[in-house]
Amino acid sequence: MWFSIWKGNPPGLVLLLFGLAVALVMSIPIIYVMWRSLFAGVDRWMRLLDGRIPQLLWNTFSLTAAVTVCAVAIGVSLAWIVVRTDIPGRKMWQWVLALPLVIPPYVGAVTYIIIFGPSGWARNLWRDTPWLVNTFGDYPINIYSFWGVFFVLTMFTYPYVFLIASASLRKMNRNFEEVARSQGMSTAKIFWKVNLPFLRPAIGAGAILISLYVLSDFGAIAMMRYVTFTAAIYFQRASFDTASASVLSLVLILLTILILWIEARTRRKNKYYQTTNTFREPDILPLAKWKPLAIIYVGLVFLLSIVLPIVVLVYWSIIGIGMGALDERFFGFAWNSIKVSGFAALLCMILAMPIIYLKSRYPSFISSGIDKLSYAGYALPGVIVGLGMIFIFNNHIPALYNTFYMIALAFVVRFLPQAMQAGEASLSLVSPRIDEAARSLGYPPWKVMFKVILPSILPGVMAGGALVFVSSIKELPATLMLRPPGFDTLAVRVYVEATEAIYHMAAPAALLIILVSILPLRYLLKKY
Repeated sequence: MWFSIWKGNPPGLVLLLFGLAVALVMSIPIIYVMWRSLFAGVDRWMRLLDGRIPQLLWNTFSLTAAVTVCAVAIGVSLAWIVVRTDIPGRKMWQWVLALPLVIPPYVGAVTYIIIFGPSGWARNLWRDTPWLVNTFGDYPINIYSFWGVFFVLTMFTYPYVFLIASASLRKMNRNFEEVARSQGMSTAKIFWKVNLPFLRPAIGAGAILISLYVLSDFGAIAMMRYVTFTAAIYFQRASFDTASASVLSLVLILLTILILWIEARTRRKNKYYQTTNTFREPDILPLAKWKPLAIIYVGLVFLLSIVLPIVVLVYWSIIGIGMGALDERFFGFAWNSIKVSGFAALLCMILAMPIIYLKSRYPSFISSGIDKLSYAGYALPGVIVGLGMIFIFNNHIPALYNTFYMIALAFVVRFLPQAMQAGEASLSLVSPRIDEAARSLGYPPWKVMFKVILPSILPGVMAGGALVFVSSIKELPATLMLRPPGFDTLAVRVYVEATEAIYHMAAPAALLIILVSILPLRYLLKKY
């Protein structure tokens, strides 16, 4: 029985126990939150279902749907213009339009509050321009609204679709378009009838990433005073009503599962293959009279998503540095960020190895289950992971409660799959014959993994560690919920200072987060 499960090649006990232990650590916080919510009491469930949950459902669903549709439209259109047309500076735009990925939406929210907020630059300009006031009346923009949150999240999530759609467009075979053109189809008709069906998997992948991001976002939503499930969970926890927080968490977990199920179902129904054996690169289409319009469109997105936020941050950083913002406290926050993110990255690199090795070399329903459990925290918001860690550490491991180790473990639960994906890509290039040779010399599986395989795939593992490091530095809700007293990171300081409108203190920390986040962008651009 045991041998048949592993197809006659079972892993060693040490390797299997290590993998099972990692999967358990990854999934326990989520399972614990679900368990607590089921025993929160009928009264609490009824009270929340009567008033709070319907409103939160509407806020969360409407925002998620609106941002996803708009970001997909912007991402696909930009990818088409940059990859398939003769717009000037095509290579530059491919790099530049991916840059909003390195700007966390809560940092973007800070910059747009500074520009368009009630006491922002645009408001002051409007007030000081008499003809604007006389013609249009009072300042019309309310950044603290649905439309403000929608705009910010759209501007900083469209690159998910842009990157994946760009990769698909570059791999699209010209032969299909030529056949369509020979049937008398116009360029527009070819796009809708030929290109778009081939782009559907890329659009679906980008849309699911955006939807999950909007569901899980806390920083931008909280700063712009809009309440979705994540913000409500955090505020319930802050007021020590953990039972209500766990009930709201369960609803959000079910929402996440629903979105993942819809995506899996649509992907299974729609399959599009390029079956020809001869690949020919797609034509570069002339824009002709549409060139000025395309340049204006691309330039406007670039201005709104990159130039304006960076200009605002640089402006306030210069003021902040002049006022002594780069003091001992600032470097203390930076060191805290590096310490906890570095520790999380190191843990992820170590823990990812047994899981990807089991999945690749010892395929079975056990190794597949371990792999799936390890993804449990990745698809869920940081507030839920944070809540699970609070329940577990407060009740069962009090020695580690209120220490930075708890934050690092939350980061591991959230971002381990990033290290797994990078390591898995490298491991797929290493022949299993190397393992067999090492096993024939008497090495047990766990020793083969660390002594033979790890040195071969180290660059991929390190790339995964770099991705985890950057994601951890940007993570806000889990850090806010779990930090011990007096332990602030750069992300926390950006949130706290910006909430209190002390922009000259928030800007240098936000700028440093962006500069560090540029590091893995090269990896992402190579991947896509």
